[in-house]
Amino acid sequence: MSDRDVGRRGGVRHLAAASAFVAALAGLAGCSSIGALGTADPLISPAGSAASNVLAGAANPSLDPEHERIVASYGGVYDDPAAAQAVARAVGRIVAASDDPSQSYRITILNSPAINAFALPSGNLYVTRGLIGLAGDTSEVAAVIAHEMAHVTARHAVARARRAEVASEVTKMANVMQDQDAQRLALASTQLSLARFSQVQELEADAVGVRTLARAGFDPFAASRFLTSMARFAEYRASRGSSSKSPDFLSSHPSTPERISFAVRSAREIGAPGIGEQEREQYLKGLDGMVYGDDPSEGFVRGRSFLHKGLGIQFTVPTGYTLENTTKAVLATDTQGMAMRFDGVSLTPDTSLAAYLGSGWINGLVADSISTTAIGDLPAATATARADGWTFRIGVVRRGRTVFRFIFAAQEEGALLDTALADTMSGFRRLTAEESARLRPLRIHVVRVKPGDTVERVAEQMSGIDRKADLFRVLNGLGAGEAPEPGRLVKIVTDG
Repeated sequence: MSDRDVGRRGGVRHLAAASAFVAALAGLAGCSSIGALGTADPLISPAGSAASNVLAGAANPSLDPEHERIVASYGGVYDDPAAAQAVARAVGRIVAASDDPSQSYRITILNSPAINAFALPSGNLYVTRGLIGLAGDTSEVAAVIAHEMAHVTARHAVARARRAEVASEVTKMANVMQDQDAQRLALASTQLSLARFSQVQELEADAVGVRTLARAGFDPFAASRFLTSMARFAEYRASRGSSSKSPDFLSSHPSTPERISFAVRSAREIGAPGIGEQEREQYLKGLDGMVYGDDPSEGFVRGRSFLHKGLGIQFTVPTGYTLENTTKAVLATDTQGMAMRFDGVSLTPDTSLAAYLGSGWINGLVADSISTTAIGDLPAATATARADGWTFRIGVVRRGRTVFRFIFAAQEEGALLDTALADTMSGFRRLTAEESARLRPLRIHVVRVKPGDTVERVAEQMSGIDRKADLFRVLNGLGAGEAPEPGRLVKIVTDG
């Protein structure tokens, strides 16, 4: 959560359900095709595919109007010359080997820990800092870029927009049908058609991307390798609770196992494993020192605790919750189906917390539930709301002109919801000057494996994170039971 958002944002007019809190984590719905990066907006022209031109960052007068919104939604642009250079080595070769080398591209590295990449019809391509950190070599980044360029050259966005227009007309006609069964069938058929259309696009882009990789001299198996890393990362991040998901055939993307198998088959049509360049060492050296996870200006998630140096605050969520920091709020979910949102707003000194809770920004507020209290020497208040089948427990804490808000939601009202709010608010406190000074961002560091090193021994060098060995395996493409080879460069994460 950015301190820039605290104090400038107005009250929330509607309390969303817990599922909406979780959905907010995703930000824009990107391709999520292979990964995500962040850089300094290099412009890649047909004539300039060399790394020097890629890094020039020339202004693009015909910039897509969506660009600023995308950059803002993903935490801004990540400016790291070494990371940009690592991406540039892949981009230049992929442009020259693509199906349309005359197409110009603008590559932006987004300052987001999310694993995502996507393309706009204009040729604006976006990769997140998180994707760059997950990739293990230049060929894997090249696989991401090749896939996104395939969407542009195949004009997938335009084709999908046309299909969506047709679907809109079908929906309008279905809405006027008297026969409800026929109406539901028409709507379901339209949804399924759109989903399959998108799946076909993704697999087509995968196939084109693999061929482009090979033409550029990269390892064509890099796509399947990175898709596997994405799947392992998702598993690592997944909470222990169950969540309902749409069936694969209704998803906008084919299932990950299906895409991995498809990518492997596409690569085998070109040759056997071992062909093409990976450029592992050069790539990893470019990542040394890169920020990992949350941007420092957004605060720090350390296990179940959230700490913000700029705001000078800390709180801890109860056992079983998984924290996620975003540019607008801190979100959390637990294994019991509950969710939390934390943010801050500005409030004038003459407005009491009780008056603020009753001022209309909470839908379904139970009027007599407002209660004032204190957290240490800070004034606080709590309230309850019920709306759309959900129960909300809201807590606010005032520090100066800022009111920090905790919103817990669950479909079932009970003691667990009250306890979660009480425990979290009771741990809310100011950071001391010494604690603030010790707060440092997580960074990727590259080390060389020594003879006799095990996963656990190397991972023990990591700090500021939980489940060190699990994350070490994910970041370095190691499956269960696999060990790093002596002499190999590997990524570790530390807050030192």
